[in-house]
Amino acid sequence: MHQCLTSLRVGDPMSEGPLHHHSFPPSFSESSVQPGPRMESLPEAVLIRILASIPAVDLVLACRLVCCQWKNLVDGAALWILKCQQEGLTGAESQENAENWQNFYFLSKKRKNLIKNPCGEEDLQHWGEVENGGDGWKIEELPGDFGKEFPSEEVHKYFVTSYEWCRKAQVIDLRAEGYWEELMDTTQPKVVVKDWYAGRSDAGCLYELCVKLLSENEDVLAEYKSETVAIPQDNDANWTEISHTFSNYGPGVRFVRFEHGGQDTLFWKGWYGVRVTNSSVTVEP
Repeated sequence: MHQCLTSLRVGDPMSEGPLHHHSFPPSFSESSVQPGPRMESLPEAVLIRILASIPAVDLVLACRLVCCQWKNLVDGAALWILKCQQEGLTGAESQENAENWQNFYFLSKKRKNLIKNPCGEEDLQHWGEVENGGDGWKIEELPGDFGKEFPSEEVHKYFVTSYEWCRKAQVIDLRAEGYWEELMDTTQPKVVVKDWYAGRSDAGCLYELCVKLLSENEDVLAEYKSETVAIPQDNDANWTEISHTFSNYGPGVRFVRFEHGGQDTLFWKGWYGVRVTNSSVTVEP
C-alpha cells in the first residue's frame, strides 16, 4: 500500500484526486475569457439610452459627477429630449438649447396648481386676508340659482360674494413648493395665473383680480391687476376665464400673492354677487 501511494507522481490523473474531475475544460480557461466592453467605450447614443432610464434627480446629483463624459451628457440636450419623449411631455419641440431642455423636463414634471382649495371643496380653508362684506363669502353647488354649469365636469362648487365687497387671498411660497432660487432668478419660468368668474342671470355684479410677484421681503417685483369687470343684470350667467402670464420679471421672486373678489350691484341681502372658482397659479417652462 505504501509503495502504491509513493509511486503516484504529481501530474498523474490519479494523483489529482477529485479535482481532476471538476477542472474546467480548455475552452473556459481563465486565459480565454475576454473582458466585456467598458462603459466609456459604448457609443454615445447607447449610453444616452442607458442614462435616460435613471431617475432625473439621480442624473443631476450623482451621474453627472462620475466623469467628464457623463457630465457633458447630463448637461446636454439629447438626454433630456429622450426623457421628455419617453414620458410623454408635450411642448418639448419648442425648446432650443440644452439648458432649456433640462429645465423644461423638471418644470413639466413639477407642474401643478399652486392654489389650494380653488373650488371651495374645503370651505374657506387655505384662504387668508378674507374680507366678508355684506353677508360674507358663501360656497354653493353648481350650477346654483340662475346660473350655468361650469365648462369642466371636475368642478362642482364655487365661491359667491354678497352686497358689499368680498375679497380673499393666498400667498404661495415658491421655495416651499420646490422652485429653487437659482431656477427663479436665472431661468425665470413663466408664472401663469387663471381665474373663472360668472354672475347670476338675475343680478348685476363686479369682479376684480390682483396678482403680485413678491421678493423675500415681500416687495412687489411685478403685478397684474384686472380692470373692474361689471356684469349687468339680465346677463347670460356664462362662466368667463381671465388669465395673465408673468415672464422676464427679473431675479428675486420668492412668493406669489393671488387675490380676487367682488360684490353685487343691486345691494340685495344674501349672495347675489360675482361667483368665482377654479383659480390657478402654475409655474411653467
